[in-house]
Amino acid sequence: VQLQASGGGLVQAGGSLRLSCAASGRTFSAYAMAWFRQAPGKEREFVATINSSGVRTYYADSVKGRFTISRDNTKNTLYLQMNSLKPDDTAVYYCAATQSYYSSSRSPASFGSWGQGTQVTVSS
Repeated sequence: VQLQASGGGLVQAGGSLRLSCAASGRTFSAYAMAWFRQAPGKEREFVATINSSGVRTYYADSVKGRFTISRDNTKNTLYLQMNSLKPDDTAVYYCAATQSYYSSSRSPASFGSWGQGTQVTVSS
């Protein structure tokens, strides 16, 4: 599956952004999906994951209660709604896919397909 992330930008602390990830090439509904992020000088870190049907989600503690992952299988699109943004959320955000019903893995190595990344910058 090919993935294309979009929706990043510059926002003030406390603001909101919604990221999108458009999928093509394979049956989107066969893939569990995730968002990861990578700040300058840091390793890529897990943000959230959602199962193939969209009913099961899992979040990193750092974003729980502020971010919501969702998907629309009729539009082949993954979303990440980000509210109450903090400067520490500044990073390049990547969407990723793995061909399974669900993945609880926090490791980037568990996901075989990646989007190109979209920059999110939160100013204080």
